[in-house]
Amino acid sequence: MTHIGFRRAQAADLPAIVALLADDVLGRQREDASSPPNPNYIDAFQAILADPNQLQMVATSNDEVIGTLQLTFIPGLARKGAWRGQIEAVRIAETHRGSGVGQQMFEWAIDQCRARGCNLVQLTTDKTRSDAHRFYDRLGFVDSHIGYKLTL
Repeated sequence: MTHIGFRRAQAADLPAIVALLADDVLGRQREDASSPPNPNYIDAFQAILADPNQLQMVATSNDEVIGTLQLTFIPGLARKGAWRGQIEAVRIAETHRGSGVGQQMFEWAIDQCRARGCNLVQLTTDKTRSDAHRFYDRLGFVDSHIGYKLTL
């Protein structure tokens, strides 16, 4: 089995991360995988790097980026002042889907949340991503809330 590594993303990873974000039905509609990267991606990536409560991670195999997710640590007063880990923008390269990389990424992310003292890990997922829903169910996530978004 190929060794999969997990680490904080670096600037050189940005094109691969954007390509992963764009590599599905929804991503093709809302992402821009052109080269060089759109300046908005560069600005957002710099903001993530500068924020101690943000972690953009990549999964690698033989130095190739094969997965990514963004992890946000959210302080809050609810739940007796609990911290939450928010997992977003999860993507795995098509060639590695179904191989266990996603489960390993989530185990890594959940461990990061535990290490930061989070009491809860949450995520949102598009209603059309039925494969992702089954995956999250298998990991023990519970479909307990309704989420709303307002595009500006």
